[in-house]
Amino acid sequence: VHDRDVLIYCISQCMGALNEGRKVARTLRFKAHDLLVATNRQTSGRGYDLLKDSLRRLQGTQIETNLRQGGKEYFKVFGLIDSAEIVRETRDGRMLDVEITLSDWVFDAIENNHVLTLNRRYFFLRKPLERRLYDLARKHCGQQQEWRIGLDTLREKCGSGSSPKEFKRLVGKIIEDDARHDYMPDYALTLDDELLIVRPKKEAVQMPLSSSASLRIDPDSYDKARQFAPGWDIHVLESEWRSWVLDKGIVVKAPDAHFLGFCKKRGPYPR
Repeated sequence: VHDRDVLIYCISQCMGALNEGRKVARTLRFKAHDLLVATNRQTSGRGYDLLKDSLRRLQGTQIETNLRQGGKEYFKVFGLIDSAEIVRETRDGRMLDVEITLSDWVFDAIENNHVLTLNRRYFFLRKPLERRLYDLARKHCGQQQEWRIGLDTLREKCGSGSSPKEFKRLVGKIIEDDARHDYMPDYALTLDDELLIVRPKKEAVQMPLSSSASLRIDPDSYDKARQFAPGWDIHVLESEWRSWVLDKGIVVKAPDAHFLGFCKKRGPYPR
């Protein structure tokens, strides 16, 4: 489930470009650090290693389906990404650029706009079941007043290996935790015996995934940022700046100037 963060990020980049009237291609190249920050992943060496593992699994994942058309049945198998390439900084081993070629199936969905927006808080959900419940709610409920699904069908859609009793307990625990902390994005979940009921939360607002990805920093700006904030790890400052902007809902028209202003206020690292 967490490997899909990489795929979602790629899709968001393409959708952002299309919304701006720019052409898109199946092969994308971007900064690894931008992906890690946008998807709420750690930016340490461990985070880069986990990203590499995700790329391996995504490339090795295949989907099989049967299609019936014109009195014939077609068997089709395809992957999620065709290939992935990593460019490393040899001096310290940090992953710099990632190049990913999406499969035809994924790219067709993008070009035909068969893509849903997600709340950026999706990336703060750590449990796979929480993410899957949000996926299903976003797809089937949307802005409807209510969507109902039986727990047996839900368990199948989630691909859960738990027993029906344990699965009900796990779903109930998510509902209980959300009632206490209101952390599930957009949708409120309730159980009615063997039925899960999904309703949009009153404040539910879907945001394009490009909201974080659009905060692109020009590589030349990093040198200027180091001059304004000497001694700081500039990527740590960038992560803090992005979190601050997104949490406060600040509209950033000029990301480079805004980030440099943030670094200037931070000043030299205290000694």
